[in-house]
Amino acid sequence: MRTTRCVHLPELNLREDEIKLLLSVKLLEEGLVSLGKAAEIAGYSEKVHVGVLLRKGVSPQRYGEIDLHKEVTNA
Repeated sequence: MRTTRCVHLPELNLREDEIKLLLSVKLLEEGLVSLGKAAEIAGYSEKVHVGVLLRKGVSPQRYGEIDLHKEVTNA
């Protein structure tokens, strides 16, 4: 199911694709969307989106508190 949202922003010196990328990165960082959904929002494949994230210094891997504890314990 596809939902369309319209957001009115003040005049910005950004293209639509740049705004979509910024939104997808922030939603991913906040844990509100999966990597696949973030890639879809940005208009990229997951593979391309991972490359973009890495170039921006953003980890595509998200750990929950329990997962991170397991990783640290098992290291």
